[in-house]
Amino acid sequence: MTTNVRLFLMMVLQLAIWGAWAPKLFPYMTMLGFEPWQQSLVGSSWGVAALVGIFFSNQFADRNFSAERFLAVSHLIGGLALVGVAFSTSFWPFFACYLLYSLLYVPTLSVSNSIAFANLRDPAADFGTVRMGGTVGWVMVSWPFVFLLGAHATADQVRWIFLVAALISFAAAGYSLTLPHTPPRKEAAGIDKLAWRRALTLLGTPFVLVLFVVTFIDSVIHNGYFVVSDAFLTDRVGIAGNLSMVVLSLGQVAEILTMFLLGRVLIRLGWKATMIVGILGHAARFAVFAFFADSIPVIVAVQLLHGICYAFFFATVYIFVDAVFPKDVRSSAQGLFNLLILGVGNVVASFLFPALMGRLTTTVTAADGTTSSAVDYPALFMVPTGMALAAVVLLALFFRPPTRGPVAADAVSDDTLTPSVAAPH
Repeated sequence: MTTNVRLFLMMVLQLAIWGAWAPKLFPYMTMLGFEPWQQSLVGSSWGVAALVGIFFSNQFADRNFSAERFLAVSHLIGGLALVGVAFSTSFWPFFACYLLYSLLYVPTLSVSNSIAFANLRDPAADFGTVRMGGTVGWVMVSWPFVFLLGAHATADQVRWIFLVAALISFAAAGYSLTLPHTPPRKEAAGIDKLAWRRALTLLGTPFVLVLFVVTFIDSVIHNGYFVVSDAFLTDRVGIAGNLSMVVLSLGQVAEILTMFLLGRVLIRLGWKATMIVGILGHAARFAVFAFFADSIPVIVAVQLLHGICYAFFFATVYIFVDAVFPKDVRSSAQGLFNLLILGVGNVVASFLFPALMGRLTTTVTAADGTTSSAVDYPALFMVPTGMALAAVVLLALFFRPPTRGPVAADAVSDDTLTPSVAAPH
C-alpha cells in the first residue's frame, strides 16, 4: 500500500472508535439513571484528557516516544477501558473507566494528525483526503447499530456502542505498529526539552491567539451538537432510536466530499474565508433545527452541512497549525488546539447544553393527570446560532495570518513568526 492509503486506514480506525459511541453517550447515561451533574462530569473527561495530553502524551510523541508505538499502546489499553465502560451500570465505575479511556484516546487524535503530516509529501493538498478516512470510519460504524439496536433500544442493547468501539480499538492497536516510523526529536540544538512550553508561547502571537479564541467558541458549538442532536431527533422530530445514528452519519457522508475538496478550496479561498464558511455552516444548521423541526426531510437534509462545518473549520485549523507552527512542537501544537476542540469546548458544552435544556423544559399536566415534558428547542438552538455569528465577526475582523493560504504557507519558517515567540528557549 502507498503511504497515503496506510494513513487513510489509520484514520478509518481512529475515528470509528469515537463514532461508535459518541451519538448515544448522553442518551445511554440517561437510560442508566445518571443525574445531569453526573452526565456533565462524564462529558468533562475529555477536557481533563486534553489538558493532561499537552503536558505528557503529546510531549512524549514530540520528544520521547515514536508516534506509531504511542498509538498502539494507547489503543490497546483504551480498548480494555471501553470494555469496562460497557459493563459498568453504576456511576462511579462507569466514570472511572470512561476517564481512563479518555486519557488514553484523546491524545491519539492529535498524534495521528502529526503522523499524517509528517509522512505526507504535500500536507495541505493531501491531508483532507487522508482525514476523509476518519469520516468513512465514522459512517461505516454507524450502520451496524440499525441491527444491534431496536427502534426503542434498551440499555442492554445500547451498551454495544462501547463493545464495538473496544473491538475497533484493539484492531487499531495492532494496525498502528505497521504505520511509517515517526520518531521523536529528542536532541537538536536550541530545542526546548518541554515541547508543550514552546507551543504555549506561540499564543503570544496575535493571529494565533485570535484563532485560539474562535476555536474555543466553535468547539463549544460543535460539541453541543453531539450533546443535544440525538434527543432532538428522537424526541422532537420523531425519528426512530435505531435510525438516529444513521441520520446523524449523513453529515459524515457529506464530509467525505468536502474533505476531498478541501485542499483546492483552501488554495482558492485562503485560511480566513474557508474557516468563516465552516462556522457559518454551524449557524445555518442550528437555525434550521430551530425553525423547521416539523419537517423530517429538511432536518435530515441539513445534516449534510456537517461536512462543511468540520472540514472547512476544524480540519483547516489542523492544516494551519502544521503549516505555521515549528516542526519540533507540532504534536504539542495539535494537542494545544485539541485542548479546545476536544477538551475545554467539550467540557463547556457538556455543562452548558444540559443546563439550557433543563431550563427550557416545561412540564404539562393533561386532563387525565398524566404529565409530559417538552424542550423549547427553538430557544435552545438560538444560543449556538448566536455564538457562531459572534465567532465569524471575530475571525473576519481580527484574524490576520502571516500568509493567505497553504501554498504560500509552505515557505513559512520559525523566523516568520514573532521573533520573541519563534526563538527557541
